[in-house]
Amino acid sequence: MGRAFEFRKARKMKRWSKMAKTFTRIGKDIVIAVKDGGVNPETNARLRQVIQNAKMANMPKENVERAIKKASGVDAANYTEMSLEGYAPHGIAVFVDCATDNNNRTVADVRSYFSKCDGQLGTNGSLKFIFDRKGVFTISQNQITMNLEELELKLIDAGLEELQQDDDTITIYCNVSEFSNMQKCLENLNIEIQNSELQRIPNNTKTITAENAKLVLKLLDLLEENDDVQQVFHNMELTDEIFKTIDSE
Repeated sequence: MGRAFEFRKARKMKRWSKMAKTFTRIGKDIVIAVKDGGVNPETNARLRQVIQNAKMANMPKENVERAIKKASGVDAANYTEMSLEGYAPHGIAVFVDCATDNNNRTVADVRSYFSKCDGQLGTNGSLKFIFDRKGVFTISQNQITMNLEELELKLIDAGLEELQQDDDTITIYCNVSEFSNMQKCLENLNIEIQNSELQRIPNNTKTITAENAKLVLKLLDLLEENDDVQQVFHNMELTDEIFKTIDSE
């Protein structure tokens, strides 16, 4: 999971370099969260999550507040959450999570991207056996006052499945059904969450050459640049050669 996290972080930072697109995506998340649970982040866990992610993306506080106010109005856009699944070249499975106000447009756009990159959009549910949906939390090691073993014991009761330690961050994985419990547990421990999201983790990966990966990476870029696309997941094995390809882009 750690390698996949590094890859997704690199892609996300590349996407976040285009702030307008980033803020558009966060704005959609705010609308969906407000419509789902109201405008009060104290009682709306999903909204708290989005606000924290907005902070990490350097979205101005006034932009967040304005988006929340707009989302609660009668003229607020209605977004439908939908997932699309398909295969990139060389048999790489790709799962695309979207939030859209026009399903037909989104499906047509995503299908065209797959076609341009020699892939094929599949039927919903065709890739569920490849991906497990998990809650993923990132926290800074600097704010942890207890040892790692003690932290793990406290988080197990909240549904901890795996904990990974990097140079300066700790990544926590839990079942999607335990997402809210884990969020509350971290908040009760006064641990600031740097980022939290639902991810689709592949339970098997496929190895391809760096050369073959170029067309897969092109497809991922096209998908991530679309405003209707919120997140993109895949089961490509992330080798050093592929990371070098990303760095050279």
